[in-house]
Amino acid sequence: MLTLSVERLVEIVGGELLAGPESTMVNGLAVDSRQVMPGCAFVAFPGEQGDGHSYLSQAVASGARALLVTRDEDSFREVVAMSRRSDVAMVLVPDSLAAVQSLAEYHRKRLSCPVVAITGSTGKTTTKDFIRSVLGTRMVVTATEGNRNNELGVPLTVMAAGADTEVLVVEMAMRGAGQIERLCQIASPTVGLVTNVGYSHMELLGSQEAIASAKGELVRAIPSSGAVFLNGDDGWSQTLALTADAPVKTYGLDIACDVRAEDILVGENGMASFALVVDDDRPAVQLQVPGRHNVYNALAAAAIGIYFNLTLSDVVVGLEEAAFTGMRMETFVSASGVTVINDAYNANPTSMRAAIATLAEMKATGKRIAVLGDMAELGSLSELAHFRIGSAVSQLGLDTLVTVGERARRIADGAMAGGMPADMVRPCVGPMEAVEVLDDLLVEGDVVLVKASRVMGLEQVVEGITEPHV
Repeated sequence: MLTLSVERLVEIVGGELLAGPESTMVNGLAVDSRQVMPGCAFVAFPGEQGDGHSYLSQAVASGARALLVTRDEDSFREVVAMSRRSDVAMVLVPDSLAAVQSLAEYHRKRLSCPVVAITGSTGKTTTKDFIRSVLGTRMVVTATEGNRNNELGVPLTVMAAGADTEVLVVEMAMRGAGQIERLCQIASPTVGLVTNVGYSHMELLGSQEAIASAKGELVRAIPSSGAVFLNGDDGWSQTLALTADAPVKTYGLDIACDVRAEDILVGENGMASFALVVDDDRPAVQLQVPGRHNVYNALAAAAIGIYFNLTLSDVVVGLEEAAFTGMRMETFVSASGVTVINDAYNANPTSMRAAIATLAEMKATGKRIAVLGDMAELGSLSELAHFRIGSAVSQLGLDTLVTVGERARRIADGAMAGGMPADMVRPCVGPMEAVEVLDDLLVEGDVVLVKASRVMGLEQVVEGITEPHV
């Protein structure tokens, strides 16, 4: 947890003390007034909607000792004066985000624990969850929570680590060149893992080569004393490995991988089991999350666990007992007897194919229904990528396809072009129309997959399936 005096804070962020004593000690940091804990600093982010400066009083009432603001207004100073607390300080900063990042860099320098950073086109969050579980069998782990994987979330994750943290696990998202590099400057990772290089962010970066280079910023940031982990079955891993200063370890299905899986079986519930092969050992692993593709995410975590000298027994326990972030292949049975696979958090062509393949492998007494929405940030590849997903749906023999959104209309086109009957394909404009369609379709025993890019808000479809409505 971030701990420092206001005097030191002002120096780090290049700020100006507007009110209160510089001797005040700060413990922790929040950017949401609802998450303020006694003793912490509250950073007010400006904005037309939800301006943090409007919540200074609430932050003080919740126990904030320092308020970081980007404007000097009399009403802000009155918040401190009206609080009648002698320990509340107010600091003017040039930029809220830059202040948070600077404080995170300061805090990272005070941490002695190793830092594992994860990036990749798909599988980042599930891999992070596996790693947290595996390392957590023997170590005190601080890891990214929720979607805190961007230019604000990574600093907050770093500052959540305390003196008792034995390893910090940081997920890093990327939207453009240079962003991973900046996150690495903040988190100073000692271990880096790239899950794969796909087509996500094609709209922003223009080519898969550019995407690989952007992901490679993590590889290049790892010091020679650390380690880099790459998917040995991904076509870009050899290129990434050539840029590494640190030793490179690989995981995958190829016999040349340092950590690999053999004898993969997928059960009727869609969950995979496999033999974890490390040198001459091959313990059995039974995953508790559906999807053959999650074998790769589990192997990545196993490789990290072995690097940190965990026994294979501990690794297997961590893999089998992992808990996962919501809306990522989250599977449950509704009150009406419908099995729901909620993977509505994000989507790209690779993860979409993996999800529909999982649906096809699952046992169902009723219909297998795919509810697929737009995939964002694909640029010029968008129409073809959506069409090809539709082709895959038809080839896998799914019973019904419901599409949501304008781009996803091409998924419907691809499915029908592949031979899927038109009466089995139901294009919808938005989530609520999809809910109405599913009301008429779903019966007990059906299995329904819900997946799209986050901007589509398909959690509304999941809610529509599970909650009574009229």
